Amino acid sequence: MKLIRLILISILVLFVLASLVGTLMPSTVLVSRAINVSAEKDSVKPYLNNIEQWKAWMEGMDNNTAVKIYSSSRAMLGKTTVEITGITDSTVISLWTPATGSKQLSTIRLISDSIRRVTVVQWQFEQKVKWYPWEKLGSIMNDKILGTMMEKNLNDLKTLVEKK
Repeated sequence: MKLIRLILISILVLFVLASLVGTLMPSTVLVSRAINVSAEKDSVKPYLNNIEQWKAWMEGMDNNTAVKIYSSSRAMLGKTTVEITGITDSTVISLWTPATGSKQLSTIRLISDSIRRVTVVQWQFEQKVKWYPWEKLGSIMNDKILGTMMEKNLNDLKTLVEKK
C-alpha cells in the first residue's frame, strides 16, 4: 500500500513540477529563418504567392502522392491543410492546420535593399501552445524540426531564383 501511495504522489509531484516549468515558457513559439537572394523582389514573389509554384522549391511537394493541390491558395500536404490567407506586395501569409495539434501561422516577407539587387526572404512560423506541460515542453523541438526544413527550402528557393 505504501508503495502505491509513493508512486501516486511521485507522479503528482512530477506533473506539478512539469506544469510549473511550463508556466515559465512562452505560450507563443516563433521559428524564423532568412536568406539573401541575389534577385529583385518581383523575381522571387511568383514562387511564393502560388502554392502550385511551391513544388519547385519546397522539399517533398513534387511527385508526392500525399500532396494534393486544390487551387493556387489551398493544398493538403500529407495530413496538413495549407491555405494562403493573405498576399501583399511584400508578404505571403498562410495557415497550416494539421489533422491533430495546433495551427501554425506562416509568414514569408520579402525585404529589398535600397538598390534592389538583393532580396531578403524571411520565413517564420508562429504557433500558440496550450498550457499543457507536454505541449510547452514539446515546443522546444520546433526550432530544430521546422528550422532545418525551412533552411533547406529557402536554399532551394535561392538556387531556383538565381538560376533565372
